Amino acid sequence: MTEVEPRRQCVILMGGKGTRMLPMTESLPKSLLPVAGRPFIDHQLTWLASEGITDVVLSIGYLGQLIREHVGDGCRWGLRVEYVDEGEQLRGTGGALRLACSRQILDPFFAVLYGDSFLRLSIRSLWDRFVQSGMPALMTVLRNRDQWDRSNIIYDNGRVVLYDKNARNPKPASMLYVDYGISLVTRNLIEQNIPENGPTDLGQLFNQISLQGLLAGFEVFERFYEIGSPEGLRDFEVYLRTKEHAQ
Repeated sequence: MTEVEPRRQCVILMGGKGTRMLPMTESLPKSLLPVAGRPFIDHQLTWLASEGITDVVLSIGYLGQLIREHVGDGCRWGLRVEYVDEGEQLRGTGGALRLACSRQILDPFFAVLYGDSFLRLSIRSLWDRFVQSGMPALMTVLRNRDQWDRSNIIYDNGRVVLYDKNARNPKPASMLYVDYGISLVTRNLIEQNIPENGPTDLGQLFNQISLQGLLAGFEVFERFYEIGSPEGLRDFEVYLRTKEHAQ
């Protein structure tokens, strides 16, 4: 008898205009940009389904109808997909989650993934670590040393000691890590700390709770890929070609 996966929900934040990818994003949202012959979101959803995610909430905005038309209800990936549309007045990463709370479609805790990120980690292990932590949020971290993005995290022994998205130089010598691109969050944290109206950056909330000792960490050792820049898109295409040749 096949074991049924427990319900695991992931919100993908993809409402932005993708201005760094112009002119390609004049007519396509970033998540539909072709990578190795398939829209980027296909790669994301295939990976999420393989890692035990059962339900996805797509937080859309710019050219969001094109995403709805392509993804539909998610059945092609064995997923259940719902949508929250920010419209033309984008609310930021935190505001988008607060809107989803107001629409009453979020689970008591859920994953949050950026719409231009492709990651390599065990979501099942991440989920278990979050439950064990007892904290309101968990952030994945990579020891980056400014290699693929600007390091902005002090991490120690399973806890994000400080997350400062806008850390100024000179940074602390121990600030060696970067946000890997997926976090787990409780619905209560969003409801109680993000106002219903106005734009809010989720990074501000993560900074606040890191200073309070309430942000768990999960260290990842494989590099992330992203399509938020032309260089990032090229790197991801090279990775996919290399992976295909190795199979």
